[in-house]
Amino acid sequence: MEETGKYIRFVINYDTIIMSDNIYLLINDILKGRQLSISGVTRELKDKGVDEHRLVMTGYLRALKDLRKLNEVEIPPSKVYSLAETEQADTEDIYSLIAENIRSVDSAYMVPVAAYVLSRTVERPVFKEEFVRMGIGPKSLTDYLASLDCVLKPAEKSPKEYATGITKLKISSAEPAYELEKINEVILKHSNCILLKILRNSVDLTGLIPKTKSTSLEDFS
Repeated sequence: MEETGKYIRFVINYDTIIMSDNIYLLINDILKGRQLSISGVTRELKDKGVDEHRLVMTGYLRALKDLRKLNEVEIPPSKVYSLAETEQADTEDIYSLIAENIRSVDSAYMVPVAAYVLSRTVERPVFKEEFVRMGIGPKSLTDYLASLDCVLKPAEKSPKEYATGITKLKISSAEPAYELEKINEVILKHSNCILLKILRNSVDLTGLIPKTKSTSLEDFS
């Protein structure tokens, strides 16, 4: 229990461990609707650009379990984790909806598509913190911004003008915000598909879609 207590202090000490909040948000996204072992969570985080030692993740997940953020079930020889019910309910926001659907997009277009969907929805540029909440890790964003195919640019207006109006998130006035410099047909196609999926999952369409409607593979993409 003493060891767990140390890890709880590790989790909540955001001044010392800057990435802890981002990792928590990524774990929320990774575990949404499923359960994974420590190795599984660590592997998924690495794919999102967060490479933490397995021992660190072991303590982190146990601490979140003690804080009742996660459920822990022992399935020998491993322990598996899933989101607590309250956390499941709290994750249904615009970021989690985009994160859930962005996985179907080609990795080369994930960043600009996420930026387009969110910026069109909230009518402003997108901050780095928001990319993390949409399931795009810091490394993935940095790599994309440095690539020759990047279509994002720093916002023309001062990020401070946008940050002061955001009350739901803790956004530093010094944090950069990005907007799309140009939009091509591929970005529009992927973005429209995601917006349509979000709309379909957000409203009750019972009785509106004909039972005789033919389906194709694109309906499930």
